[in-house]
Amino acid sequence: MEYMKPEKIIELFKEKFNNSVTNSKIEIKTAGLKKNSYSLIWLEIELKDFKEAVKLLCTIQFPHFAIISGNDTGEEIRLTYHFSLYYGERFKEISLNLTTNLAKNNLKIPTITNLIPGAQTAEREIKEMLGVTVEGLPDLANVFLPNDFPKDVYPLRKDEKGAAKMVNKKEEVEKVD
Repeated sequence: MEYMKPEKIIELFKEKFNNSVTNSKIEIKTAGLKKNSYSLIWLEIELKDFKEAVKLLCTIQFPHFAIISGNDTGEEIRLTYHFSLYYGERFKEISLNLTTNLAKNNLKIPTITNLIPGAQTAEREIKEMLGVTVEGLPDLANVFLPNDFPKDVYPLRKDEKGAAKMVNKKEEVEKVD
């Protein structure tokens, strides 16, 4: 498929998913001595259409998957999947960041590994660090935490399931002279 401008990409997502796209933004950044510009697209989509949104992304061009960033906002877990389109094409690469929110009482998201196999490690990471169930994930083994790490404790959570109680706090440590 030929190069698609960021505005057209957002338009395509809004046409396909209508009200499920809850927020969108384009940022233009510059980098390097020559101040070459590059585009970042931020799309927020409802969970019910998340996997279909990744499928649509794959029809534009097979994306380069980078990472998943997750944030415990209090009421929900906010996941952002970071992709690049036109990866490695000089002055054409677009960073596309696809965000969805998971209610804490239903922390489930479908895997995208059947579309983008390279997402497996990142999906395993959000499982062990945030307690997200990635439905259909082929390998559930921990990547970073040891096998004897306490169950139902997730290091990046800010609530009672987080690891705060496991961390030595400065005020609780006895001073040594």
